[in-house]
Amino acid sequence: MKEYKTVITESTDPFFFTVYANSREAEISAWGWTPEEQGEFLRMQYQCQQRSYQMQYPDLESRIIYVENTPAGRILLAQTETGRVLVDISLLTEFRNRGIGHALLRELQEEMRPGESLRLAVLKSNPARRFYERLGFQLLQAGEPYLTMIWRKSEPDN
Repeated sequence: MKEYKTVITESTDPFFFTVYANSREAEISAWGWTPEEQGEFLRMQYQCQQRSYQMQYPDLESRIIYVENTPAGRILLAQTETGRVLVDISLLTEFRNRGIGHALLRELQEEMRPGESLRLAVLKSNPARRFYERLGFQLLQAGEPYLTMIWRKSEPDN
């Protein structure tokens, strides 16, 4: 039995900010800012991210990831003519390294039709790049500071 579920919700759900702030916690805490300065900066950055996503993906599908009925993360997906874009997948610190992200991505891959692709962008310095490579994602384009990676569902052999 799987340990998680995802529920489609509005991208304005306040929990999404919680996940965003948690994902940047280690980075921001190293800057020596007060908690108030950190909070203000994170809110500003989050609002910019949300506006960017709305412009790039007007039909963005936003899901909260639940583990045993506890909100654990978020997954943002967009549909394209050739497949889907994994805009973001983030888990709160206490839910990482439990196989949840792996299971969610495998599930997304299984849902794809032959010939469709699943695309994502990852920071060059992000260790998640190796995780995506283990799941079969390949480098599509190298930019700064992001790499675009793609996974394609194979056509069935006849």
